[in-house]
Amino acid sequence: MTNTAHHTSPEHFMRRAIELSRQGVTAGDGGPFGAVVVKDGIVVGEGWNRVLTTCDPTAHGEMTAIRDAGRRLQTFDLQGCEIYTTGEPCPMCLCAIYWARIERVFYGFSIDDAEAIGFDDRVFYEQIAKPLKERQVPETQLLRDEAFAVAQEYMADPDRIRY
Repeated sequence: MTNTAHHTSPEHFMRRAIELSRQGVTAGDGGPFGAVVVKDGIVVGEGWNRVLTTCDPTAHGEMTAIRDAGRRLQTFDLQGCEIYTTGEPCPMCLCAIYWARIERVFYGFSIDDAEAIGFDDRVFYEQIAKPLKERQVPETQLLRDEAFAVAQEYMADPDRIRY
């Protein structure tokens, strides 16, 4: 007896990400980016770029797939999962992948390929690598003690959920 719910071929999952990418582009949702989160050979999250329709600059394919997986699995910890994404993750998506504890990334086209079609992620990588004072967007620390007091209260709560 075969279980058709389990497709373990990486190409199968990448083709699903590509299909989601195409659907999103056709619908006018955003750029050509689709993603699938997989755990134990089963798709647990799907997403595509929805920046334009949601007016949300963070609604990249990987972000929407991670959010979907978290909702479906009812957890913020996606350990044991892998993500298939049509484009190499931008710094925001890559950080979300790390925060989610996703264990492996498969991607279709590269950052260089994305730049060739007008999506220049390299500038973000370059900005992050610079010292704070040299970055394009100024960052100023303000009311540190008041803000940190809340953080200390949080850390002192023995019932907090650790993540």
